[in-house]
Amino acid sequence: MSSDFESYEQDFAVLTADVTGRIARVPKLLGDEKKQMVASIEKQLEEARELLEQMELEVREIPPQSRGMYSSRMRSYKQEMGKLEADFKRSRIAYSDEVRNELLGDDGNSSENQRAHLLDNTERLERSSQRLEAGYQIAVETEQIGQEMLENLSHDREKIQRARERLRETDANLGKSSRILTGMLRRIIQNRILMVVLAVIIVFTITVAIYYFVRGQ
Repeated sequence: MSSDFESYEQDFAVLTADVTGRIARVPKLLGDEKKQMVASIEKQLEEARELLEQMELEVREIPPQSRGMYSSRMRSYKQEMGKLEADFKRSRIAYSDEVRNELLGDDGNSSENQRAHLLDNTERLERSSQRLEAGYQIAVETEQIGQEMLENLSHDREKIQRARERLRETDANLGKSSRILTGMLRRIIQNRILMVVLAVIIVFTITVAIYYFVRGQ
């Protein structure tokens, strides 16, 4: 399972490194070449999001005792992804301003004001996205804690069930032992009664024999 995660991890590292370099090149390109670069980066960012989803699914399959390290790495990758998307938004805003100026012939001051306004809105959206991401992360961690608690409760229930089974076996063995001891005591009492009866018969026989012997004299 961890090998799949590491494979996705390597793909994500290579992809984000390439995207970082491409984003830095956007402001330096012109015309159709810039349009193609923007479209290519959008596609790569979508692939990066899919890799993050795959890694997150792999992390959920990892046992709870080993999950902490991978969860920490996932948080780092999500932060990196957020930074890439923010950088790409800034480069697209600059690109949109340039295209609009070419089409409408806006003056430089108007373009600067609009760019500042758009950057401000972008920063607000980024802060909102970070808050949502933090809330989502808390929800994921809460889910993980709940799963760990359920697993611990399941283990405890199994231990209790095994203890109950051992108690039942012990009770059964004690009942069997009790029946055996009762049978032994009964046989001992019967043997003693038989011995007493035999002793009485022997004494009676001897007494009668002595009586007739003396009488015959």
